[in-house]
Amino acid sequence: MPEAARAAVFLDRDGTIIEDAGYIHDPDAVRLLPGAADGLSRLAARGYPLVVVSNQSGIARGLFGPGAFQAVNERLGAILAPHGVRFAACYHCPHHPDITGPCECRKPGVALFRRAAAEQRLDLERSWYVGNRLHDVEPALTLGGRGILLTDRATTSDVARAAQHGIVSTPDLRGAAEEILRADA
Repeated sequence: MPEAARAAVFLDRDGTIIEDAGYIHDPDAVRLLPGAADGLSRLAARGYPLVVVSNQSGIARGLFGPGAFQAVNERLGAILAPHGVRFAACYHCPHHPDITGPCECRKPGVALFRRAAAEQRLDLERSWYVGNRLHDVEPALTLGGRGILLTDRATTSDVARAAQHGIVSTPDLRGAAEEILRADA
């Protein structure tokens, strides 16, 4: 019998898990945000597949290449490994509409989420979508999942609009993990 699709936690990377240093491409510049390791560790211990989905317009802008994006992800994985955190997968959109034209993979587009669901056997409707910008969590509305906006770095207008759509807000990934674990208990 085939394995049933699982609920996942989809995470933005920059400004959600690590400090948003602006087009980060140097692995030595990776800095976890407060509460990130603890929150992700708690979710991993509960068995949630953790999937990173990130807009990386720095690639379209020619500021760095896909290899630099991968090197930053590898460094992030190394930092989180001692906390029992391993990402099921990392996806990125290398486009920017002003440079490469519109695409379906740039958040709030859902192409990368659908790809992850197919490749990782994930249930998009039972999944959580976590980020520090409204466009990071809007896929939850399109795909029927649940969104959590991290308010520590979100704009006031994003927080207000998120609330109008029933998206939960919390300061950081520690709070997001608490919300997810409480809701799915």
